[in-house]
Amino acid sequence: MSARDHLAITPRELNADGKPRRVGVELEFAAVTPDRVANRIQGLYGGTIEREDNFRYHIHGTCFGEFTAELDTQYAHRSPHDYDNAGNGLAGWVAGFRQAMRELYGDLGSLVIPYEVVCPPIEISEMARLEDLLDALRQEGARGTKENLFYAFGAQLNPDIATRDPEWILAVLKSQILLSSWLRAVMQLDTARQLFAFADPFPVTYSEQILKSDYWPDLETVMTDYLVANPTRNRELDMLPMFAWFDEALVHRYVQDTLIKKRPTFHYRLPDANIGQPDWSLTLEWNRWVIIEKLAENPERLSEMGEAYIENANSMFPSNWAMMCTEWLLDVR
Repeated sequence: MSARDHLAITPRELNADGKPRRVGVELEFAAVTPDRVANRIQGLYGGTIEREDNFRYHIHGTCFGEFTAELDTQYAHRSPHDYDNAGNGLAGWVAGFRQAMRELYGDLGSLVIPYEVVCPPIEISEMARLEDLLDALRQEGARGTKENLFYAFGAQLNPDIATRDPEWILAVLKSQILLSSWLRAVMQLDTARQLFAFADPFPVTYSEQILKSDYWPDLETVMTDYLVANPTRNRELDMLPMFAWFDEALVHRYVQDTLIKKRPTFHYRLPDANIGQPDWSLTLEWNRWVIIEKLAENPERLSEMGEAYIENANSMFPSNWAMMCTEWLLDVR
């Protein structure tokens, strides 16, 4: 059996409201236009297709909710402030010119900018059904990171938080930082993603700060320390959407970014998306996320690994941390 046949279950199956946890998925790829993606989604999950423009389609009323298929850039799409009937005067000419420029930008941008499908949050137990969408995209000729040097594509998982407890949230963050090097090693990260990826690991100084065994402050301190050290969405585990859900004013005090969408989820940015490879699957990547959550449930192991990470990072001749992680993970359950 392949990795896609074994969907791992998180240690905590309910969200902060006591309902089954859900996960949203965002997937980047090349060579399949949004209209073709929309038709495939409709064929798999039902619903009706709405064309917003040449580069963005919405699929409403599927069995999971609303999907969006689009070119992953805001410049190819209509602004909410644009109006449909601008008339035949100067306003009409300006509106027409803007639309022509959007279409030109979209046509040129599609050569290097990825297409993206944004899936609605679905219950974790149903996540394996998204593998049918990956199969459909492969049949349409979708291409992933390894098929072109300039295809620095990624995927994103947005799992519900299981609790508002700051200790658990911090434990997951610590766990992801500790396992970052190991995950990149097992993923055999593509050269393009290493060179061009927008999802960077956390700075070592910040990692050392929060990995200390006695670092378990209240939520406001956790958020403030994070924002001071990471005033950016450019992180493998982007905590800004969750923190904005907790305290939007605090986040905007440090980060002025209109693309932050507040929601009670982690925003986990996978550093690779190999949709063109038949052995790559969302289930496989999800199972790797579950390892992060399992480690987060072991505070003693987190403390031991954190101290070892700090010691290794400050060593004159540091060891390969990814290899060291492998030994720590042998008995993680």
